[in-house]
Amino acid sequence: MSETILITGAAGQLGQRVIHHLLETYKVPVANLIAASRDTAKLAALAAKGVQTRKADFDDAASLEAAFKGVDRVLIISTDALAVPGQRLKQHTTAVNAAVKSGVKHIAYTSMPSPDKSLVTFAPDHLGTENAVKASGLPYTIIRNAWYLDNYMHSMPHNLQGGSWYTASGDGKVPNISRDDCALGAAAALASGTADSATYTLTGSQSLSADEIAATIASSVGKPLSAVKVSDEQLLQGLLGAGLPDFVATMLVSADANIRAGNFDQVTDDFTKLTGKQPQTLEDFFVANKAALTA
Repeated sequence: MSETILITGAAGQLGQRVIHHLLETYKVPVANLIAASRDTAKLAALAAKGVQTRKADFDDAASLEAAFKGVDRVLIISTDALAVPGQRLKQHTTAVNAAVKSGVKHIAYTSMPSPDKSLVTFAPDHLGTENAVKASGLPYTIIRNAWYLDNYMHSMPHNLQGGSWYTASGDGKVPNISRDDCALGAAAALASGTADSATYTLTGSQSLSADEIAATIASSVGKPLSAVKVSDEQLLQGLLGAGLPDFVATMLVSADANIRAGNFDQVTDDFTKLTGKQPQTLEDFFVANKAALTA
């Protein structure tokens, strides 16, 4: 494959793993890869491997147009600009427009499952970006990543210390998938060379409730853990009391509400279609991360 692929947000956790899989799993020549970030100093390790690096600031259309010049495929990884309503969608739209102006041939974008009916606070950003991508007229690959298994790593070490996981997800179910598997799926799509437009929803192979997830974590790390069902307001106050910023606490509550409503309860085989592999199981993920969970 001789196409040039650019990854935005290449210094981030997902971006780094996408590039890893492009190089190591799909053997894309290093000369065909471009890593882009607002801060290119954070790309030094990739540059040392021979990956070309470019500055791409989502708040600066000119920098995006310059970064995208000569690129065949671009993966627009959704930004972390969640604190200011509307900023993230503006950034993404700017990137899509820059891709069109710069002559990019194919746009890939990391989205979320069913953004049109999701209760998650940032769902409108994803829906708006998907619409912008489709309106661009370019062939596209939309990759809708389910709720990361990795997200549990933020709170589970604390939860395991007390044996209780407070959640407003009720009896709702979610088919979690690891960030690395999502990166593998994105890399597979980018390396495929397809000229077609497609939307993939990457999920784990099972959709599980909080009770089932808690039991799996407990079994995997050898410590008791119970899911304690609380209301949205109770969860919000608990998160705010723990010192989380308002917008983060509100987002986490909205994610639980989305699980409770059944909007995340969708298992697909899209990951296997893209990669030919099975996604990492919940149990295997937590066993692999036992040290961090029980530190």
